[in-house]
Parts: sequence; structure tokens; C-alpha cells
Amino acid sequence: MTTKAQAAPGERSRGQLFGRRKGHRLRPRQLRLVEEMLPGLRVCLDGLRAHGPAALFDRPVREVWLEIGFGGGEHLAWQAAHNRDIGMIGAEPFVNGVAKLLAAIEDEGLGNIRIHDDDARPLLEALPDNSLDRVFVLFPDPWPKARHRKRRFVSHETVGELHRILRPGGTLRFASDIADYVRWTLAHIRAHGGFEWTAEHPRDWRERPRDWPGTRYEAKARGAGRRCAYLSFRRA
Repeated sequence: MTTKAQAAPGERSRGQLFGRRKGHRLRPRQLRLVEEMLPGLRVCLDGLRAHGPAALFDRPVREVWLEIGFGGGEHLAWQAAHNRDIGMIGAEPFVNGVAKLLAAIEDEGLGNIRIHDDDARPLLEALPDNSLDRVFVLFPDPWPKARHRKRRFVSHETVGELHRILRPGGTLRFASDIADYVRWTLAHIRAHGGFEWTAEHPRDWRERPRDWPGTRYEAKARGAGRRCAYLSFRRA
């Protein structure tokens, strides 16, 4: 039987921003990883509030980065493997995606990843001011119907929280293959006023940077003929 994170306090009243929590039945190895490995990697929000994100890791880390909605974990695992001195926190409520990331952690010996397997908003609220150096929001659920757009992760509230938890000069990276969501994000970032869009040329947002690995979702979007946008913002 798989474990399941409890709903965060206030989640029902605020509305759910993510879709399903579970897909196909977990394979035996995935089940073992969720039951045996995940509890030791799960972020304790009380400890996070008290001691900050760097204290989550067994070894000293130079910086702490957060990925919100890591999907299958390909990007998060790549960043952790190529930046062993960085502490990586991943937030993802979909248990099958968490299981895939756990497999990568075991296969590659990644000791610099911690996981929040629930709604990302309580995690953001628990993070101290100016405590992160980089945040990734890559291909979030677009909630394309007008009546569902209030469920989009990017909102006035979350942009404010991201600004609060990032250090001055810290980076927010966003990607989407939905043009409307790209415009939506740019509008919310500009309305906040605390971020600078770093693009100087069209290629800066049309081409994925070298230190930004591709994912299966991105490949699927491109295969369907959708153009992806890669936005980077600097926290003022």
C-alpha cells in the first residue's frame, strides 16, 4: 500500500492547484522507495520554519534551489547531479512522479535532494525570507479553461511569496508551451514589480539554456508542434 501525504491545512478552502495525485499502480521497486526512502527525504515544515532550508541537508550546501511541480524529476535530478554542492528541494504531489525521482536518487547517489510531496503553498509559507537562490516553475498545469485559471500556480499571491523567499539577485525560471500562460506569467511578474526579466534577445526566451535540461513533457509538447518559452527573472 502506498503512502499518501495528508492534505495541507487550508487546502480545501484555498482550492487545489494541481491535478491528480496518483496514476498507474506503482511497480514493486517504486513502492519500496516510496515506503522506505521517502520518509527520510520528506521536508519537515516545522523544522524548515525554525532552522531554514540549508539545515535540511546532511552536508553543508552553498545554495538552496527549489523546483515546484517537478513532474517525473528529470530536471531536478539533473541539476542535483551537476551541482552537488547545491541543496535541491522538490515539490510534487503526484506520487508516480515522486517515485521516479526516488529511483534517480538511488541510482545516481543523490544526497542533495529533499522532497515535499504535497501542495507547494504551505512549503512556500514555511520558507524564511531571502532563503533561496533559485526557483524553477517548469511547465506547470496550464488550466486552459477560463473558469479554471484561478487554479494556475502563478498568481499575485504566489509571485509575492516567491519574491519574499528568494534572495536579492536570486533567479526565478519559468517554462511553458502554452502561449496564454506565458503572457499570464509575464503580466503577473510585471504587476508585482519586484523582478527583472533578463531576456535581451528573442533567442533568450525561445532557446533553452545549456544548464536547463529537457524533460519528457517538453519533448511531448514539441512533438505536438507547440513552441516552448523559457523565461528567467532576477529578484530585485
